[in-house]
Amino acid sequence: MKKTVLQKNITYQKIFTCILVAMLCIIACACENTNDSERDLIRFHIRANSNSSADQAVKLQVRDEIVAFLEEQGLGDTSAQAYASLKRLMPSLKAIADSTLRSNGFGYTSTVSLDKRYFPARAYGDAVIDSGYYDALIIELGSGQGDNWWCVVYPPLCYLEAKAEKDVRYKSKIVELIKRFWKK
Repeated sequence: MKKTVLQKNITYQKIFTCILVAMLCIIACACENTNDSERDLIRFHIRANSNSSADQAVKLQVRDEIVAFLEEQGLGDTSAQAYASLKRLMPSLKAIADSTLRSNGFGYTSTVSLDKRYFPARAYGDAVIDSGYYDALIIELGSGQGDNWWCVVYPPLCYLEAKAEKDVRYKSKIVELIKRFWKK
């Protein structure tokens, strides 16, 4: 009889150990996916024609028009959806940039591209974005030889500056991770 109770205890310990190991694996995978999702961001750069004050000023006007348009459109809930939306919107983005340039008296046009490029580490507010290859929406105005303005279009960090005086809600990555884990 003692042998049977002992065997049951060993069986329960094995089950408990397996469950514990499985939970640790799930947590490790979730944490790894969270780190990977940081790479899922999509950068956004607008490169001015030159560093002249006029070219730099029109770059910011193009930025305002593009950001307002993208905010209206909504890009989706995942980086894959955002990438697909940006790809679909590229002709509209070029039209907006070219229209803004033309209405401000500039004779050059823009080029719009969406691809993976290498970027050095950069600070965005208090956050540091590691160096590496990132998907990027790049709008070059004219020759694109001037200083650029940049932000992160997904997740939509570009819109925070425009909403600074409005009700901005911050999200917790830990809470999002827990919610995602419990939905599964």
